[in-house]
Amino acid sequence: MERIFIRGFISTIFYLIIVELPGNGGHTYIDNKLHSEQEALIDLKTGLKDPKNRLSSWKGRNYCFWQGISCENGTGFVMSIDLHNPYSPKDSYKNWSSMNLLCLNLSSAGFSGTIPSGNLSNLQYLDLSSKRSNYIGSEGSYDLSIDNIEWITSLVSLKYLDMNYADLSPIGSQWVEALNKLQVLNELHLDECNLIGSIPSPSFLNFTLLCVITIDSNQLNSLFPEWLLNVSNLRAINISNNQLHGRIPLGVVELPNLQYLDLSMNLNLQGNISELLRKSWKKIEVLKLSATEIQDGYLNGEGLRARMGHTFKGQAENKEGKASSSTPTNDKIGSIPSSIGSFCNLEHLELSYNMMDGTLPEIIIKGNCKTPLPNLKVLYLCYDQLMGKLPKWLGELRNLRGLDLSYNYYLEGPIPSSSSLGTLQHLKFIGLGSNRLNGSLLDSVGQLSRLLYLDVSYNQLNGNLPDGIGQLSKLRSFDVSYNHLSGSLPDSIGQLSKLQSLDVSYKHLSGSLPNSIGQLSQLKKLNVAFNDLSGNLSEHHFWKLSKLESLIMNSNSFSLDSQKYLQQLDSSNGSISGPIPNCFWNISFDLRQLKLSDNQLQGQLPNSFYFSTAHVHLNFSSNLFEGPCSIKGVSSLDLSHNKFSGPIPLGRSMLSLQYLFLSQNLISGVIPPNIGQSMPNLLFLSLSSNRITGTIPDSIGHLTFVEVIDFSRNNLTGRIPSILNNCSTLSVLNLGNNNLFGMIPKSLGQLQSLQSLHLNHNKLLGELPSSFQNLSTLEVLDLSYNKFSGQVPAWIGAALINLLILNLRSNAFYGGISSQLSNLSSLHVLDLAQNNLMGEIPATLDELKGMTQEYNMNKYPLYVNGSSWRYDERLVVNAKGQTLEYTRTLSLVVGIDLSDNNLSGEFPKNITKLLGLVVLNLSRNHITGRIP
Repeated sequence: MERIFIRGFISTIFYLIIVELPGNGGHTYIDNKLHSEQEALIDLKTGLKDPKNRLSSWKGRNYCFWQGISCENGTGFVMSIDLHNPYSPKDSYKNWSSMNLLCLNLSSAGFSGTIPSGNLSNLQYLDLSSKRSNYIGSEGSYDLSIDNIEWITSLVSLKYLDMNYADLSPIGSQWVEALNKLQVLNELHLDECNLIGSIPSPSFLNFTLLCVITIDSNQLNSLFPEWLLNVSNLRAINISNNQLHGRIPLGVVELPNLQYLDLSMNLNLQGNISELLRKSWKKIEVLKLSATEIQDGYLNGEGLRARMGHTFKGQAENKEGKASSSTPTNDKIGSIPSSIGSFCNLEHLELSYNMMDGTLPEIIIKGNCKTPLPNLKVLYLCYDQLMGKLPKWLGELRNLRGLDLSYNYYLEGPIPSSSSLGTLQHLKFIGLGSNRLNGSLLDSVGQLSRLLYLDVSYNQLNGNLPDGIGQLSKLRSFDVSYNHLSGSLPDSIGQLSKLQSLDVSYKHLSGSLPNSIGQLSQLKKLNVAFNDLSGNLSEHHFWKLSKLESLIMNSNSFSLDSQKYLQQLDSSNGSISGPIPNCFWNISFDLRQLKLSDNQLQGQLPNSFYFSTAHVHLNFSSNLFEGPCSIKGVSSLDLSHNKFSGPIPLGRSMLSLQYLFLSQNLISGVIPPNIGQSMPNLLFLSLSSNRITGTIPDSIGHLTFVEVIDFSRNNLTGRIPSILNNCSTLSVLNLGNNNLFGMIPKSLGQLQSLQSLHLNHNKLLGELPSSFQNLSTLEVLDLSYNKFSGQVPAWIGAALINLLILNLRSNAFYGGISSQLSNLSSLHVLDLAQNNLMGEIPATLDELKGMTQEYNMNKYPLYVNGSSWRYDERLVVNAKGQTLEYTRTLSLVVGIDLSDNNLSGEFPKNITKLLGLVVLNLSRNHITGRIP
């Protein structure tokens, strides 16, 4: 954006205006004045960069006809400069004279800096507002700022002031007293100005002519400013999205000219809905009280937030396909009185997020109106706790444009009949989702010719989708998911030429997908998941879907033909079988996500499957694919649980790869020597359960961002490379079930983020390196089935305090079991079987607190970098002569196995305190005494 720095341009304007005029008159003075004003404007033009030639008219002597300039009739004095378009910055301007400006509009000019002080005594209109997309308080989000508000008191003629999005935080609450001195001020706009603190009462009320005050989206922590109730000219008050608290004074209802009131998003602001809506509100047109404490019971802010939390919890339950079975709480929260019908001028009513209970009034009183609520256009009562049936009077609101009763959960009964619903010809928005509405979706819905948005999701609707839905020629979003609808999708749905989003998931639809779907040229999102749809998906289904971004079709029985121009395709767990036809691969290179996992797809992937964007997520896991895998240009690639063969794919196009899953395949060959340089951004590398041979290359140390390395269950040989210590963010290292030999490098003790280490089933030897004492975050240590020797280090109990699993089974450890192991309060599994341990079992083992609970939480899946990718722990447990492998249910295993050693002494009686023990094996030792 082209910009002008405020210190340069606007200070010039102020300088131009504040020069004191001489007291004498005469033609000489006027001629000089006109000449100086022309020079000032030429100087302004010279100081601006005008790449679009917006000031092309600024030439000649008649400057009153120049663009943006307004002059006083007869005198030629400049009265207004309107340059609200963006211009380039300039430092400063000189040789300016005074101008008697009445209007100064510099809105959205892209100024930055501090607004200077100045004297604009004749100015009536001042607009310094800007447009912002940043959040309040974020660094650099305010272009303009004010650190002294006193200069504004000299604007004694000001009627209109707009400083939206200027930073007023340095002045605190001084703005009230300063602006109160502007006796003729009519409109005040200070939205998103970072106003903080309270709204104090002025020492005396001066701006009694104020008609409009908007100070929304600030950080005002205050009671409602009751001094506003004495400003009888007020037509509009907006103090929404602040931190107002206390009660809404009933006096606001009596303001004789009030047409607009917005106090929404003040979570601690209290009010009584019955009292407020039973008053006259003589001229009110817009009333917004959403997300306040509008109720009878006057809960505190925490109460309201708790209720909002309950609402979202209910929403989550509904998303599981279940209607909430709970009923509203017994504390009285208030409901809408029947007198609401007498609000003759009301056009917009919002009372959402207030947890109002009770029913909508069965009838409403029209009062002095010809009909109840004759001008109502918007009615938003979502996220409350309204109950009962939808009243018939909703169908009599002839001017209604928007109706939102969603997320009440307790509204029930059928949608109003055709005699009422079809008469609302102006309706553009209907939100009835997340309730208990039943019956069918009436064919009369097709009479709502202006409807743009229809959401009846998460209800109990049954029957078929009506053919009349195709008459909604302007419909853009249609959501009927999570209902009990059956039958097939009507062919008429292809007539919805404006439709952008269609969700018919989680129902009982059957039959095939109509070919007419392919005519929806504006469609971006299509979700038909979890139905009983079947049949072949041909190119006719996607004929004109050039804008389709998201396609979710899982849990149906489709067979594939072609998909084009997609950004997201999810057909996982969709019972799709057979090879993917060649035409399917004609997918737009704008693809972002492709999930075909958990099907029975087979065959080979194309040799040149490449994506130009670097942010593609590809998941073909758990299928029957085979042959080489040569997919390139993606950020995450999951080909696990297939039959892919050949070498590990590598190349320059893998530089952006972050997640690589090739486990459970038939991959062979060696790990590429340059894998670290070819995939430097890897976070998750899983090559487990393949046929990989050779050694672990030293270039693995170049994976400085990697968090999980899983090379388990291959045929790797050689030593563990000491350069692994360069992988400083490593959380999981699994090299188990290979043929590695030698000693554990001491450098592994530098991996201070390590949580899981598996070196089991190799040929490693030597003692545990003392550097492991630095691994304080370690939770799983599995060194079983190797040739380690020496004593079991006592420092394990002192240093590795977060251990959940300690498995040293089948090695050559000797000596006694240190009592310090009892310090491992989180330990769930202790396996020291098949070693040469001797001495008594420590009596302190009953202090293993992690084994004293019967039920344990699943702590073992480790998630990577806040993503959905996870590493599942795996452990082999020997119990009752059986070898069992646990993964997802590993948290259920709590056990101690000290079998096959040379332990002696009496049976440790205190071990019976470990109530959570599932496995206890002390066999093949020299234990004496009685079993308690």
